[in-house]
Amino acid sequence: IYRHPHIYGDVTVESEEEVKRNWEAIKLKEGRKGVLSGVPKSLPALVKAYRIQEKAKQVGFEWENKEDVWLKVEEEMNAIYASMEKEDASPETLERLGHLQEEFERNNGYQIRSQTEEILEGLGFSTADLIRPLQEFSGGWRMRVILARMLLERPDVLMLDEPTNHLDLPSIEWLENYLQSYQGTVIVVSHDKYFLNRMVTKIVEVANLKLYVWEGNYDFFLQAKEERDALQMRQYENQQQFIKDQEKFINRFRAKASKATAVQSRVKMLEKLDKIDVVESDDARVNLRFRVKKDSGKIVMELNDITKHYGDKRIITDTGGTIVRKDKIALIGANGMGKSTLLRVIANTEQFEGERKEGYNVITSFFAQHQLQALHLENEILQEMTEHGSGLTESELRNILGCFLFAGDDVFKPIKVLSGGEKSRVALAKTLIEQANFMLLDEPTNHLDIQSIEVLVQALQDYEGSFVLVSHDRYFVSQVANKIWWIEDEKINEYPGTYEEFTFWKARRDAEKQKPKSEVVVKEKKSTNPQKNDQDRKRQQKKRKLEQKLEKLEKELDSVKSELTDIEAQLTSPEITSDRQKLTDLSLKHQTISDQNKRLESEMEEVFERLLEFED
Repeated sequence: IYRHPHIYGDVTVESEEEVKRNWEAIKLKEGRKGVLSGVPKSLPALVKAYRIQEKAKQVGFEWENKEDVWLKVEEEMNAIYASMEKEDASPETLERLGHLQEEFERNNGYQIRSQTEEILEGLGFSTADLIRPLQEFSGGWRMRVILARMLLERPDVLMLDEPTNHLDLPSIEWLENYLQSYQGTVIVVSHDKYFLNRMVTKIVEVANLKLYVWEGNYDFFLQAKEERDALQMRQYENQQQFIKDQEKFINRFRAKASKATAVQSRVKMLEKLDKIDVVESDDARVNLRFRVKKDSGKIVMELNDITKHYGDKRIITDTGGTIVRKDKIALIGANGMGKSTLLRVIANTEQFEGERKEGYNVITSFFAQHQLQALHLENEILQEMTEHGSGLTESELRNILGCFLFAGDDVFKPIKVLSGGEKSRVALAKTLIEQANFMLLDEPTNHLDIQSIEVLVQALQDYEGSFVLVSHDRYFVSQVANKIWWIEDEKINEYPGTYEEFTFWKARRDAEKQKPKSEVVVKEKKSTNPQKNDQDRKRQQKKRKLEQKLEKLEKELDSVKSELTDIEAQLTSPEITSDRQKLTDLSLKHQTISDQNKRLESEMEEVFERLLEFED
């Protein structure tokens, strides 16, 4: 028997004969051939659905999944094909094969396999992955399998809760394209603004204990909501003024008998008045800033000739890159390309071949999922933040925790009772208060809502240090990154611009690759000229001297800045401000040190620009 998981109508099963009788009745009732192997075509039918599988089992009636049927049919067909290679098939075997092929086709067996491969590969699985046991995959990859199964079932109503959380950028883009042409209804909960803008045609907002429906994508919703809130606020203010005027009239003439009727009329009118609610905005910007204890040197990190392989799997080979102060780098690409591995190489928590050279005064802070193990389970959330040694007040810490969805008494929850997502948010909050000047962030938005992501975006835009982050949230990346890194052909590649500029450039590059070559490109032979090699050696010597000079200037500048800070602190002390001569002397000294500071900064910029010429 082929069945759909749901049987329509209120059916009571008492015996095998009744099961068969009801089975036929239901097929007639629905008026569709093979309804039990199909998909519900209307919401009323879905609402009336009733499971009878367990009851049927009790009376010994055998049930099978449609998917199980075509797999068994395929196995039997393959067994017959194998036997036919060894000996001629009997007429009975050929007749059986014909029936099996007909049954296989009736159950869409030929289409299901190709559709399965298409969907799984679209969601990021390689062709080799398709024959691997499911138990070998991590939780995130298993979630992709569940999503693929749902898409294959093609339900009338597809409900997705944060479907992009376990997908990489190519898989998200594939899912967007797939869902745009999906024939059924899709209801999705997501914090991915790019995904919402490209996929949805209607927004349902939950606010003030009500549901508000908006036609259009997410950007249109934001604009329409702003207009609605502005209108509602004007209506609220007008009504409040009206109420105030009526109450003023009531209080003024309450004691006068001649005005009693008018007063009473206004009292009743105010009692019956439908009050307009004040607009409660959940989009208020929070002034969250990540402090930097001290500035790093101009060069934050240099990676030279880096190689990282896992057995036969080659991640990166003989590659490198340079991270400069105030670089805000997004490391993007498909899962399995080595993004998190490269992040660990930069953090020096992963073994590798090559040279990793850390710059002057670099203080690194690293957020990744393994950081959850460093949380003290017996601590409360606020206590964990306080013990982290940031020096922030309790009020400041509670403000930060509020941005990461821990409001009110939530900050007193013990770490051990938190879910994995909540622990991740605590670990992220701890990372961001370390006052580091170089941050490494691996998927920081995974467990945040849209408002929290906006707060994080604001803070990273104002951040005075440098960072490298891995994220599949395109809106987040587009708002905070000023450089894009990606791994291609085992090399680190860099685009010096925003995410929008990168996608435009990449689309144009990919289009160029598709064009047929109109001319043969002749490769230049590598020069073996001894004079050229000698010039290269001299250039390298000049470069090393410049690097040494830059390092010396950085140390001098750090000393001068420290002295400036001390003088500025003295200038505000009562002892100095009350003594005119001391104040004058200290002010002159401050001017001298300031001039020295400017001179050193100018020299550093000049040396750095000369170094960049060598890089070019």
